[in-house]
Amino acid sequence: MDAKPAAGAAIIALPILALALGHVFSNAVRTLPAVAADVLARDLGITAETLAAITGAFPAAFALVMLPVGVALDRWGVRRTALALLSICAIGAMLAALARGPWGMLLAQVVLGIGCSGMLMCPLTYAARATDAAGFALWSGIIQTVGNSGMLLTASPLALLVEWQGWRAGFLAAAALAALGLAAVAATVRQPPPRRAVSHSLKQDMREVLAIAASPALRPLMVFAFASLAVVLGLRGLWGGPWLMEVKGLSRVEAGNMLLAGTAALVVGPAIAGAVHRLVGRPVLLMAASHFAVAGLILVLVGGGPGFWLSRLLGLPQLPAGFDAAVLVAFGLVIAFQVLCFSLVRAAVPADQAGRAMSAQNIAFFAGAAVLQGVSGAAASLGGVAAALLSFAAALVLCTAGFLWLRRG
Repeated sequence: MDAKPAAGAAIIALPILALALGHVFSNAVRTLPAVAADVLARDLGITAETLAAITGAFPAAFALVMLPVGVALDRWGVRRTALALLSICAIGAMLAALARGPWGMLLAQVVLGIGCSGMLMCPLTYAARATDAAGFALWSGIIQTVGNSGMLLTASPLALLVEWQGWRAGFLAAAALAALGLAAVAATVRQPPPRRAVSHSLKQDMREVLAIAASPALRPLMVFAFASLAVVLGLRGLWGGPWLMEVKGLSRVEAGNMLLAGTAALVVGPAIAGAVHRLVGRPVLLMAASHFAVAGLILVLVGGGPGFWLSRLLGLPQLPAGFDAAVLVAFGLVIAFQVLCFSLVRAAVPADQAGRAMSAQNIAFFAGAAVLQGVSGAAASLGGVAAALLSFAAALVLCTAGFLWLRRG
């Protein structure tokens, strides 16, 4: 192999992978409650529904600060933005580990949401500026794959850690991961901020982010994104554990193993989605079909519960745990087509607006997660964990229908 191309690839790869450690942290910390919800609620003196509301502060804070994060990426560059946010991440994880009640955990979730707000946008923005369109499509899938590995940490490994040392140890481990990311970014990322022909005030820059979000090119993608991440955080990040432990009767470690299988699919899914896209094209069709299919998978998962429609149809008290594992794996593979959003966003704007455009997209991802997590908590208070899961299926159908309708216009 020629040494020059290899050196050039390393110059691009090392900073992107270092920045992706922040995305690993973000995925780990926001899915941590899935296998620790019961002991978290017990130790904080709250109900599962209140825990859903508290953890909903994470995506709410995340969405609220995406405007300044998008501006910071384009104005001050990836390096300084990432270093500041990773420092906040470490502080948030420590606050969570030290929380003694609901207000302490609420504060920690807000700080974590602020810190994690740029953990995906930083590597994506770096890649958008360092590569061409084809290279960006490849790297966006790699970034998602690396980042999703953070959810592997909060499956079986976290379940074992919670059994051994308690949930606080999970947040302490997350703080150590943030510190590792901070060191890696400081050592490898050197990309300067882009040159801008016209100087704008911060207020003007933030207005531009909102204008990009409301533009005809991005409006359908914003609607699509509103339910897309919400279902991942809802199933993998919060309600998956209670479903497996409380409804299906599995132990914490057994539930962690089930979630691990689904998470492994989430890790490899973006790469598969990228390969399918390169073979067949049609990103809009792939994205819409994936969302409708995931809504169906949630319906089938709930149907296999004790006394639910699929169990009754098959004449069983409930479907075995292996069925849930298979559905979770299918969920992880199919929902991964959401990664195609970023290529469509990148193609819709000039390179110097990449940070703001992808931040606008992320506002929709996390605003939807915040709203729908609150809705799921209300649904759970009325109909239990099954109702919480079904609320996400309904949101997927509505948002995907809206996405297709706006695309027609």
